[in-house]
Amino acid sequence: MQFIVKAYDGEGMLDKRMEVRPRHLEGMKKLGDHVICAGGLLDDSGKMKGSALIMEFDSRKELDDYIENEPYVLENVWQKIEVDQLNVVVLRGEKEL
Repeated sequence: MQFIVKAYDGEGMLDKRMEVRPRHLEGMKKLGDHVICAGGLLDDSGKMKGSALIMEFDSRKELDDYIENEPYVLENVWQKIEVDQLNVVVLRGEKEL
C-alpha cells in the first residue's frame, strides 16, 4: 500500500525542525525502500513549513507505527498530519505495473 503524508509544522517551529532534522533523516535512511520520495514543504518565501512523504507499507497500521515514532512527531514539530492512500503509477518517468 502506498500513502502520501503531508505533515505541517507548528507555528515558529523552524529552529526546532532544524535541531531535530538529523534524527529525522537518520530515520528516513533506516526505512529504506518504504520511502518512495520525501521532501520539505515550502512557504512562499522558500522556508520549510512541513514535509511531504510518499511511502509504501504493507498496511496503514505500519505507517501509523512509523508516524507515532517519527522524531518530528515526538518533538512536536509536526502539528497537523494528513494521510491519503495513493496509487503510484509512474515512478521516475516509468510506468509501474
